[in-house]
Amino acid sequence: MYKSRFGNKDIDDLFTAILKLENRGECYRLFEDLCTIKEVQDMAQRLKVAKLLQNKVSYQEITKETKASTATISRVNKSLIYGAEGYHLIMKKLNDEEN
Repeated sequence: MYKSRFGNKDIDDLFTAILKLENRGECYRLFEDLCTIKEVQDMAQRLKVAKLLQNKVSYQEITKETKASTATISRVNKSLIYGAEGYHLIMKKLNDEEN
């Protein structure tokens, strides 16, 4: 099992709650209550940036397509290279689902 550097009981409880969601509608309902619209948009943007980076799209094209700052793109890129493999994990699952 993966051991997070920032994990604690409250975060465990949050992730347990998220894992109980059964469909996209339930996700929208929880995240609309839990986060600001901007926070959800930022998370969605980071995931899109990660997909584009994995597809070797340039920073300039990513900025044009996503409106993400180069700082955000760089942060996502660092996570792809040095992070906890979360982006890789979810993108593999999404790709497997598409195929």
